[in-house]
Amino acid sequence: MMQFRLSKLLSFNAGYVDTASFLALHGLFSAHVTGNFVTLGAALVSESQTGAWAKFAALPMFCITVLSVKLLDQKFIRHQNSSYAFFLKLMFLLFSIVAVCSYFYLPFPKYDTIMSFTVGMLLVAAMAIQNAMHRIHWTKESPTTVMTGATTQLMLNIAELFSKPSQEKRLQIRQSIVAIFPTMLSFALGCAVAAIVYKFALLWLFLLPPVYC
Repeated sequence: MMQFRLSKLLSFNAGYVDTASFLALHGLFSAHVTGNFVTLGAALVSESQTGAWAKFAALPMFCITVLSVKLLDQKFIRHQNSSYAFFLKLMFLLFSIVAVCSYFYLPFPKYDTIMSFTVGMLLVAAMAIQNAMHRIHWTKESPTTVMTGATTQLMLNIAELFSKPSQEKRLQIRQSIVAIFPTMLSFALGCAVAAIVYKFALLWLFLLPPVYC
């Protein structure tokens, strides 16, 4: 039950961090790596090419982190231990480093700097850990970081209700909707809160994510 609730809370965190990184780091998606392909293409043809290096490095950083998470998880399993708490603490550490760095360096300039690149990679690594934890520890729940699949499944479930399914099937559909909708709502709320904090309390932007781990 605690893991279930935490996954919903981390969905809020994913929406928050993704929006915060996009706004503060000039188009870098920390949780939604696919989006960086789009923003990288746009940056390469723009005059400033702002954040191009971070967007280019986001996918390798994401892949290396997920690979490392899996290898470490296998090591925990061999020792008959769970990696769950370890990776939450690691996320907390990464978010804490980001919070300290960003407090002193925000707003980041509209060109690549060592600090903005470092903050971006730390955020990508933290969200890669969360993505990997979903595959390892929350296999029966909807994704906490990317809402495309969750939205698709939610609409399919709703469409099935119009086909007058059996009572048993209707119960399964409703259970699926109940599992997916809170995650989507949490993610959307996280996006909204990040935008508000960015607008009115910029220096505090990355001080919230460590609280949620």
